[in-house]
Amino acid sequence: MSTLDRAELEAMIEEATVDAYGEDEQRTGLFTMLEEHLDVPFTTVVLGVEATVRGVDLTPDGRIVALCPRDRVRQSIGILDLPLPSPAPEGVEWIEAYRHWAG
Repeated sequence: MSTLDRAELEAMIEEATVDAYGEDEQRTGLFTMLEEHLDVPFTTVVLGVEATVRGVDLTPDGRIVALCPRDRVRQSIGILDLPLPSPAPEGVEWIEAYRHWAG
């Protein structure tokens, strides 16, 4: 996991949301940074089961989710709830920034 401090996280949030008006546009800006910078696929463990994160998505109800397909099932896990592996993938600092923004 990265060791970014509050000021670094807030600078990343500012970069992602510089032209955003309102919470929805800010979330979209952070989603865009996640989509561009998070190195997928990566494997993590969710509720004791290995899951491969193949991408991220922004749901119609405004949640950012990790896409974890398995066999014929497409599971979406809220990025705020996603356990991160160690070592963490490149770009994980954007998940940290989103978590900081979401409070």
